[in-house]
Amino acid sequence: MRILLAEDHRPLADWLVLTFERSNYSVDCVYDGGHADHLLLTQHYDLVVLDISLPALSGNEVVRRLRARDSKVPVLMLTANNSVDGRVVSLDLGADDYLGKPFAVKELEARMRALVRRSEQHPSPHWQCGALAYDSNTRVFCLAGAPLSLPPREHAILETLLFKSGKTVSKKMIADALFAMSESASSDAIEVYVHRLRRKLEDSGVSIVTLRGLGYILKHDDAPD
Repeated sequence: MRILLAEDHRPLADWLVLTFERSNYSVDCVYDGGHADHLLLTQHYDLVVLDISLPALSGNEVVRRLRARDSKVPVLMLTANNSVDGRVVSLDLGADDYLGKPFAVKELEARMRALVRRSEQHPSPHWQCGALAYDSNTRVFCLAGAPLSLPPREHAILETLLFKSGKTVSKKMIADALFAMSESASSDAIEVYVHRLRRKLEDSGVSIVTLRGLGYILKHDDAPD
């Protein structure tokens, strides 16, 4: 999952980036609203975590512009001014959730997961594709009832495919989930990770099918073609 974090308090921003990366999220971090607005025009994100009091453009103005472009990416606002009026303004402009500072990181991540589930129209934290199960709260995969331990990049690919189970996922979508802007996205690397995942899913009835020129699709034996 790829996150845009816009937070001008550098120590907090750096701490959140490390926290998100430890949870296997791909993170782009900016420190002003103008840069955030530009990235939201040019890049795909699964979630935006946005401070209200940003230089150049306020967080509220970033949200207003984002919704004016009909973007449906979920937005979680952060602010030190946790007043009712402040929350109402941000939510009316199109923010999806609001968290006052200081906050517990466990609550922040729980709210983030809830927003992503809502955007995927999947209210339950539990996902299933044949013998493959995933708990999006703990971010643990199980295969035929046994935990499936995966390196971060393979985990991110399988998570992306499972969230879009039965639908084609392009290499660009996978690259967006895997790589922050500071990293180089390699098509060959994606193929290597997919190959490793296929080996780990062998004989489970769950497979990653290549649709040449289009991308990949996660299927199980009982799924219709």
